[in-house]
Amino acid sequence: MDREAALSPRQAGGKGEVKMAVWIQAQQLQGDALHQMQSLYGQHFPIEVRHYLAQWIEGQLWDAVDLENPQEEFKAKRLLDSLIQELQKKADHQVGEDGFLLKIKLGHYATQLKNTYDCCPLELVRCIRHILYTEQRLVREATNSSSPVSGLMDSMSQKYQQINQLFDELRVMTQDTENDLRKLQHNQEYFIIQYQESLRIQAQLSSLASLPPADRQLREPALLSKRATVEGWLTREANTLQKYRLDLAEKHQKTLVMLRKQQTVILDDELIQWKRRQQLAGNGGPAEGGLDILQSWCEKLAETIWQNRQQIRRAEHLRQQLPIPGPIEELLTELNSTITDIISSLVTSTFIIEKQPPQVLKTQTKFAATVRLLVGGKLNVHMNPPQVKATIISEGQAKALLKNENTRNDCSGEILNNNCVMEYHQTTGTLSAHFRNMSLKRIKRSDRRGAESVTEEKFTILFESQFSVGGNELVFQVKTLSLPVVVIVHGSQDNNATATVLWDNAFAEPGRVPFIVPDKVLWSQLCEALNMKYKAEVQSTRGLSEENLVFLAQKAFSSSSINPEDYRNIAMTWSQFNRESLQMRNFTFWQWFDGVMELTKKHLKPHWNDGAILGFVNKHQAQDMLMSKPNGTFLLRFSDSEIGGVTIAWVAENPNKAGERMVWNLMPYTSKDFSIRSLADRISDLNHLLYLYPDRPKDEVFSKYYTPPLSKAVDGYVKPQIKQVVPEFTTANADPTAVGNPTYMDHAASPAVPHPHNYGIYPPMSDPMLDTDGDFDLDDTMDVARHVEELLRRPMESQWSGQQS
Repeated sequence: MDREAALSPRQAGGKGEVKMAVWIQAQQLQGDALHQMQSLYGQHFPIEVRHYLAQWIEGQLWDAVDLENPQEEFKAKRLLDSLIQELQKKADHQVGEDGFLLKIKLGHYATQLKNTYDCCPLELVRCIRHILYTEQRLVREATNSSSPVSGLMDSMSQKYQQINQLFDELRVMTQDTENDLRKLQHNQEYFIIQYQESLRIQAQLSSLASLPPADRQLREPALLSKRATVEGWLTREANTLQKYRLDLAEKHQKTLVMLRKQQTVILDDELIQWKRRQQLAGNGGPAEGGLDILQSWCEKLAETIWQNRQQIRRAEHLRQQLPIPGPIEELLTELNSTITDIISSLVTSTFIIEKQPPQVLKTQTKFAATVRLLVGGKLNVHMNPPQVKATIISEGQAKALLKNENTRNDCSGEILNNNCVMEYHQTTGTLSAHFRNMSLKRIKRSDRRGAESVTEEKFTILFESQFSVGGNELVFQVKTLSLPVVVIVHGSQDNNATATVLWDNAFAEPGRVPFIVPDKVLWSQLCEALNMKYKAEVQSTRGLSEENLVFLAQKAFSSSSINPEDYRNIAMTWSQFNRESLQMRNFTFWQWFDGVMELTKKHLKPHWNDGAILGFVNKHQAQDMLMSKPNGTFLLRFSDSEIGGVTIAWVAENPNKAGERMVWNLMPYTSKDFSIRSLADRISDLNHLLYLYPDRPKDEVFSKYYTPPLSKAVDGYVKPQIKQVVPEFTTANADPTAVGNPTYMDHAASPAVPHPHNYGIYPPMSDPMLDTDGDFDLDDTMDVARHVEELLRRPMESQWSGQQS
């Protein structure tokens, strides 16, 4: 699907309340935003069509058409036909003198749009989606200027204003040098005419030698006087021309200085920031944003640079046409070299990866990427569409490439479908190559250093192309590297590969040598990366609180301090992050954290968003929290001992000692448990769980997630149901007034049967199913649960007949 998703009013809300909302707000834009909005329209889609069909346009589901699927063309054709029909209908309803002109105009637009898009209706959809997307963005940015982040928006607006002001100055300077160049050319042409006149006078003087002395004396003085006058004028005019040339060269020097300054701001600041946002988006940061503004700036740069280059070439042509001794030749050579360097830098820097390939790349798996040339349309590169080639190279090969060492034909693997022709989309003005079906067939690994594992080895996808501009005046070889890629061959390597990518995306510095990252970072820096990743993976606005981060610090550094300040300036190494196992565990810090994210994303997301899961609490903290609460109070925390596990801790009576209470813990649930029965249903099953910590009735929190009761028997068959029971608590602490509490079938197997922990103050229980912590081992009962579930699924008659036989 196209990356620009234009939200139609039908998707955005009720049809009545958003009627023409986008267009009404778009008409209220001011300044540069209004100019950007107006620039969206032209012959390809007239602004009058947008105005008179605003309600209809905003009511269509443009996003329902997959632009990458040619089979969707019939949908686009239907939209085109409807658009033309609406236009003609609008035209037919026009009356009166003013209406007559509008009727003709709208009819003309209907014919124009049909002729333009009848053979390519998908382009119409692409065009309108781009228009709606850009209008929404401009309106949103204008609306946000009055929000709490208005300071940031004002700062951005100020920067954009400075860039646009500089473009205005460059336009004036370029027009000034164009006028000077024309004046120079006019003066030089007149100089050449006068020079030819001096040659004619000289020829006449030479011819006097053949005349009689009397005639020669009669005519010679006038010719000599005329020659002296012309030669005097030529001498003065030659000096003037030289001064004009030098003045023009100096003006061009100033223009080029300003062009370099503007190009530095756009390429080294704005484009690098966009790339950094793109990298952080790989860790779950905000989307990097569109490239429309950057492309418009780069195109203005390209246009201004090309105009000045042509002026310098014309000045050089004038110098060759009339050589006058002086420093101008050297100046023009320097100017030509500088302007070529500037445009080369612009072209090579704006060959970028719009859509990155996946950073964890599995062999034999299809993947996609998109590269784009921001100045391709302005420099008419699309007139001879270039081909782009993708290859995978190692970190060492990437280093050699940036050092301009000879790495021709070097690669570290084989990518299928790795060639693609750049396509020009006229409606959006973008030149890009969409690699849709690449696949890494094989990978060649290098020798690893020390303790480095295969999931720490970084590769990159190299995209390269060659094209010419200006009628083959300049030929460019362009290359760009993707973000680091970690290649895996099995899904079990995914979490370790993700750790490598996360660390690289978070802590890479702009302009680094590929792909160097610090070996250690401050804990506070890592917290930002972990929080960003967690919110993105879980798709939640509820991130990690300061208490959560303290818990993680305690786990990472084997510390008991609860003061956040104690961790703020501590550094965490890569080894601590994902090489060395946590104390008394067989997994790393990242592996534990990644397991929590996966579990929450797949099974616990609504409960995390509701605040029902405390999660980042250890066993002893849970005990302290619960002992001050009434019996039946429980909380949910992530397991310390198992990757991707969550457990329920609750307070209840100690069955071994009357009048004494204790905290009980279920063995952790994992994803495979929740694939059998959801967390909410399991909590519903356990009647002894009454209040979610601190004091919320459990049904108030979880009832909206309970599975509806099963329907009655059909054709004599009763549907089976698995319920979770804890033998010691089947009746204990049950709430007799609770509505909807199910009864239990005696033969129903329990997927999880917990026993209390032994904290050293209670006598250990002798149940052989307890683990060393006094917890019931869930895994030992899972097979029984599945077996009973399978039995219950069989038709009742076959079960009885089997028993009778």
